[in-house]
Amino acid sequence: MNPNNQKTKTYKEVFEELKNKNEGAFIPFVVAGDPNFETSIEIVKKFVENGADALEIGFPFSDPVADGPSVQTADIRALESGMTTEKCFKFIERIREFTQVPIGLLVYYNLIYRKGIETFYKRASEAGVTGILAADLPIEEAGSAVEMADKYGVNQIFMVAQTTRNERIDEIAKHASGFLYVVAVMGVTGARSDIQTSTVDLITRVKDRTDLPIAVGFGISKPEHVRDVIKSGSNGAIVASAIINIITANLDNKDKALEEIGKFCSELKQSTKI
Repeated sequence: MNPNNQKTKTYKEVFEELKNKNEGAFIPFVVAGDPNFETSIEIVKKFVENGADALEIGFPFSDPVADGPSVQTADIRALESGMTTEKCFKFIERIREFTQVPIGLLVYYNLIYRKGIETFYKRASEAGVTGILAADLPIEEAGSAVEMADKYGVNQIFMVAQTTRNERIDEIAKHASGFLYVVAVMGVTGARSDIQTSTVDLITRVKDRTDLPIAVGFGISKPEHVRDVIKSGSNGAIVASAIINIITANLDNKDKALEEIGKFCSELKQSTKI
């Protein structure tokens, strides 16, 4: 829902606006309901107040195979706090009460399948979702998801990794919309110490094969990482585990967590300006 009756921004609009300002998109991530519903809403408000150009919201799942320990721990906390798929959609509706930036979902396909593919996409559209990335959905099996995304006006987002062949990038780009999620490192999500040369090479390879904007995630955990991937040609940077680590370190002090998240997000956004 869109309670304040303003038009939500599309990924295309945001990436074009930022390109005209010589900026990349800062896209922070949080698991819906981590550590609880109301606190995670406050965290998202901090994202928006400190420059988030778009949001990525994880729906907690019991077996998140693409995610490392930080996100797994956040998923467990969210599930233990009582989050369900429907509560996650209500979470999106709450976010839409205070921002119109694009909202992307990071989900596992079992959550979509269990609710019913069309039901899930229809509900996502009603809640104000801009795009959906099912982390474990290969392009070969994505026909129904792409069809429902088109039907309900939601972008279907796909991942491209260092192991993805050029022909497969072409196939993914043909069916994707919104942007392509470029996986910066081999392995699962998690904070890393530096950006690898292979990441830069992948950014170049993907940019050569599609006009879709790209956003780099997995291991982007410092302002210099954000700066490096934007300078290397990425249109945006997705930061997840480093933010979750702040939540984890301050579970007994919400005010400190919110203050640190706000400061960190401000620094990350500044690093998108090239």
